[in-house]
Amino acid sequence: MLMRTDPFRELDRLAQQVFNGPGTWSRPTAMPMDAYRAGDEFVVAFDLPGVSADAIELDVERNVLTVKAERRPTITGDNVEMQVAERPLGVFSRQLFLGDNLDTERIQAAYDAGVLTLRIPVLEKAKPRRIAITNTEQDVKQIDA
Repeated sequence: MLMRTDPFRELDRLAQQVFNGPGTWSRPTAMPMDAYRAGDEFVVAFDLPGVSADAIELDVERNVLTVKAERRPTITGDNVEMQVAERPLGVFSRQLFLGDNLDTERIQAAYDAGVLTLRIPVLEKAKPRRIAITNTEQDVKQIDA
């Protein structure tokens, strides 16, 4: 596979989310994601409902892609009494280690309906290509003559 994650780091993040509550900038909680290949690009979709676009950070350093987001309380005030609060607040983070055959210079990001979608193209040199075969029968005849 061209993209990989550290399973122990993810297990630690899930345990932290269950036992430690909301994430902080120094110890963020995990965010769910889907990743798949579509033609000549990889698509990664992060589930971030309730997060505003300006609260999302996306960085690439060498082959490490880091996504951080913060979900803040949306309703505040003196007359507000929360009845049910099930959506977790705090900081969420995810790191992906990208393969050398991905073009990190041309990553595209879009945020719509609570989903951050990244499109990471495959480098031209890593795409499959057909190699032409030349006929060497003439060379063999010349040598045998």
